[in-house]
Amino acid sequence: MLAPAGKNRMPAPAVTATFAHRLSPARPAFLAALAVTVALTSPCAAVEPQTDGHPAAPTPPRTDPRLDSPMAHAREIPSSAELEALGALIGQIHFENQDIFNEKDPRENIAIYRLANDLHIKTRESALRAQLLFSEGEPYSARLIRETERALRRLDYLFDADIRAVDWDGKRVTLLVLTRDVWSLQPGVSYSRKGGAESSSFEIEEENLFGFGKRLTLARSKDEERTSLLVQWNDPNVVGSRWRDELAYADNDDGHLRAADLERPFYSLDARWSAGLTGRDERRVDPRYDLNEAVDEFRHDISYAEIRGGLSKGLVDGWTRRLLAGFRYDRRRFAPEPGRLTPIVLPPDRTLSYPWIGVHWIEDEYVETENLNQIGRTEDLYYGTSWRLELGYSGETLGATTDAAIVAAAAGTGYRFGKAHAHSLFLTSSAGGRWASGDIENGVFRGTAHYYWRWHPKRVFYARVDGIATDNLDPEQQLLMGGDTDLRGYPFSYQAGTSRMQVTVEQRLYTDWFPFRLFNVGAAVFFDAGRTWGRGIAGTESLGWLKDAGFGLRLGNARSGFGSVIHLDVAFALDRREGVDEVQFIVDTKRSF
Repeated sequence: MLAPAGKNRMPAPAVTATFAHRLSPARPAFLAALAVTVALTSPCAAVEPQTDGHPAAPTPPRTDPRLDSPMAHAREIPSSAELEALGALIGQIHFENQDIFNEKDPRENIAIYRLANDLHIKTRESALRAQLLFSEGEPYSARLIRETERALRRLDYLFDADIRAVDWDGKRVTLLVLTRDVWSLQPGVSYSRKGGAESSSFEIEEENLFGFGKRLTLARSKDEERTSLLVQWNDPNVVGSRWRDELAYADNDDGHLRAADLERPFYSLDARWSAGLTGRDERRVDPRYDLNEAVDEFRHDISYAEIRGGLSKGLVDGWTRRLLAGFRYDRRRFAPEPGRLTPIVLPPDRTLSYPWIGVHWIEDEYVETENLNQIGRTEDLYYGTSWRLELGYSGETLGATTDAAIVAAAAGTGYRFGKAHAHSLFLTSSAGGRWASGDIENGVFRGTAHYYWRWHPKRVFYARVDGIATDNLDPEQQLLMGGDTDLRGYPFSYQAGTSRMQVTVEQRLYTDWFPFRLFNVGAAVFFDAGRTWGRGIAGTESLGWLKDAGFGLRLGNARSGFGSVIHLDVAFALDRREGVDEVQFIVDTKRSF
């Protein structure tokens, strides 16, 4: 992983347990919510007994058959293309947000599920309406409807979204916005074990506070780097507007974090402007690793601020083109930390202070599918081409420690080919660094390829190749490889170097098994291989290619907003080294399969 050696991160919940016996008996509602959370988020419960720009692409069935409404069958409606050709206007917009469980289904009409519906505060219409890219009286646009569906599906507190025309009077079309909530409150304990490292947290997190779509987190976490007490707030639509804010405060055993962000992003492909402010003050102790052991540590103080904005003409001929600009101030200070490991090499203090300009081009080309990176959920795959370039200049006259030109670039594209578009290939690349005193500083170059072959409706062959090369990396940064980079048979942070390549091959199986109406079940067998080149901070030589193989279950979380896919893996190291267990048992939650 190419990241600062110390990361103030919150582990994703993997196994949730309850401590109801420690709480006051005067809080029965909270205890009930706690018990429901266990039922909806614990993998143990399950283990026990549109196409944008692709009109020819098949439209998959809705992943949730309950995303249906009698209102949607009121009368025959012209197709989307016909409505646009007729110049239809949008009339009334109705909302139908469904419960977590369908009590009309006898399989879901049981006491614990009815209790979950009763305790859960459903998403309010105002929160859903804030995501719409259209309004009453505007011309009907199938493209804006599809983009709005994608925006709704990105919300963690919704399982799926579908927008349908339900009535037509010859001039105006009535729309129905169909969504389904998931359980959004998590009081409990989470635990994750991966790559020989353990992390845990006790937290109370609400992703949809009082149904308004706001997120509030109170958490105490512990991992291999620090113990942290975190308070975090996020509002994706401040006072119903397009502005977003995020506030975070953490009191850590090695320092603190204070961060704030206010932004009006490019919320759609047709948005015309963006603006934002970010501030961050952080103190932490960063370790550097070799062979899964911390080899040194140092105090790392960060002061960061940015103001940014952008302009666009919107979506024109299938492309969105944006002009970006801003100013960044990034100061890093380093020092030995008393009582901790002595730094092998203490990074020098550094300040970057620079204006920057950029461009961002995005092609509008999405396809709906399912059972690729998720299980039983609608997925929005991007097959378009996008690229972004930023250029800046940091000067001593602006308070920087040295003069430097700064560049950051990224590009990506996707392809579908073969019979019935059974093959998909996604390519991404990025490059960045500084040019100072006639040399590259902190140069990072990365390329990744993801390949999918759907050779059966319920089976997908997947392969990934990922390569990173660095040049004169900043000393506080490390290029690491191990369990945390999905070399699953090896410990976290096992190999360090200046370049890295990893290959993963995976056969995925998707089933219709839906135990307890909570989890969609899948499985995988996999093979991973990777190696580093160059030496890390400790000077250890590369161990060459490391390989592992294994198998695992995948539990698609259909009722909770915490962790889309739960991974239960067993990985076997094929190249045994000292300190490497023969078998790694991995419990983790991820956004994808």
